[in-house]
Amino acid sequence: MQINMRNMNKVNGDSILILIMNANWIVQLIMLGLFIASLISWSYIFRNIRLLNNIKKADMQFEERFWSGIDITLLYQEQHQNPDAYSGIAKIFFCGFKAFSKLSGQIQTPEVIMESVQQMMRVAVSREQKQLDRYIPYLATLGSTAPYVGLLGTVIGVMNAFRGLAITQQATIAAVAPGIAEALIATAIGLFAAIPAVIAYNRFSSRIEQQLISYEVFSEEFSGILHRRLHLNLEKAEGNKSVSI
Repeated sequence: MQINMRNMNKVNGDSILILIMNANWIVQLIMLGLFIASLISWSYIFRNIRLLNNIKKADMQFEERFWSGIDITLLYQEQHQNPDAYSGIAKIFFCGFKAFSKLSGQIQTPEVIMESVQQMMRVAVSREQKQLDRYIPYLATLGSTAPYVGLLGTVIGVMNAFRGLAITQQATIAAVAPGIAEALIATAIGLFAAIPAVIAYNRFSSRIEQQLISYEVFSEEFSGILHRRLHLNLEKAEGNKSVSI
């Protein structure tokens, strides 16, 4: 029984390959395009999985250091040596504290300083979002269009099958079955390309949304810390002036 099943699977695989090789050149081109698009989508899926996992791990490590009580000035100085090596929450922190350090030494009101700091952090969040969304549009496009492209191949294959049937003397199922089968293979390849892309798109969209929420939460918390630090600096400055007088 096992030998028969193996032989049957081999025959089925060979039959599918023969159908693809004997298909109309337009249908073959559609199949090839869908297959290449599927390979590209899988490469993007694995890249995005690795990217999101690395960012999540880096964010957890940075937040652990940030909330450990370390001096944020020291943390900023560490990042200032190589700012391009950081991303995610660490990058948002760097941009926010950079603007804070630059404006704190100028004659500015606390409101103006904090507004500039928050603006820089919003810009950093937007850049991080752009990085996270890098491969998402392709998955969305493939997931929505691949079934229709496969259906186009099916329609062309069915048309060719019936056209071939019209010139035969005997209209039998055996005469039209190979053409219908090769047409349906195009639909199957389209679904094979679309289903993983749709699942990955939904999963990545959810994870990216959660990541952006964590960015917004950190930005608000960090703004509060900088706001308190700014008022403490102003109070110390006013105290030094009163002592000197």
